[in-house]
Amino acid sequence: MTPQRIIPRGVLLFVRHGETDWNAAGRLQGRRDTSLNPRGRRQAEIAGRTLAGLGARPHALRWLASPLSRTRLTMEIMRAAMGLDPADYVTDARLAEISFGRWEGMTWKEIRACAPQAHAARKASPWTFTPPGGESYAAVAARLAPLLAELAGDAVIVSHGGVARALLALACGLPPDEAAHAPVWQGRVLRIDACGYRWLPEGLPPGHGDAPLLAGADAAGGEAPQA
Repeated sequence: MTPQRIIPRGVLLFVRHGETDWNAAGRLQGRRDTSLNPRGRRQAEIAGRTLAGLGARPHALRWLASPLSRTRLTMEIMRAAMGLDPADYVTDARLAEISFGRWEGMTWKEIRACAPQAHAARKASPWTFTPPGGESYAAVAARLAPLLAELAGDAVIVSHGGVARALLALACGLPPDEAAHAPVWQGRVLRIDACGYRWLPEGLPPGHGDAPLLAGADAAGGEAPQA
């Protein structure tokens, strides 16, 4: 199921929230309301400095965040690092993380042990698989589509790994199963426009000064928690 592409009508500057203890432990967070750890706070500051270095006029941007506390705190730390009012942004429930339902709080190793058939089904169809009580990437893309269509200018978005992956398919045209496995970095800025996407700062080697979505993943399972 390939979502209909919605070409952005401006530049989207996407920031994944900073690291949490559950990220570090490889636990699926989904809608669980975890907070940033010290490394996550530093990553938010780094992202803020990156945004400040782009030369954009802050007051010409829309500032949107997921309503979960880890994204709100990331936004506030970023804005403070830029010398802006930390509270001057809005939240949008459509930017909330993909729900993992009853799997939230578990590691992939634990899921593989207690639900091997469901685990295998997700690996076979990562875009359309729905965890028990949760949602699929396809469902996330469907709730993001109206928001993306509404955005008529440049925006800063602070959200989650699962949302970034859905956006890569929806706004950039990545094949869904490829988007579902794309790494999503913490402490960096994902720039999306009508021509595609790139990570900022550019030229950093993997793992340089920040943590990708793959950090904290269960190595034996080859999977990573979206959070």
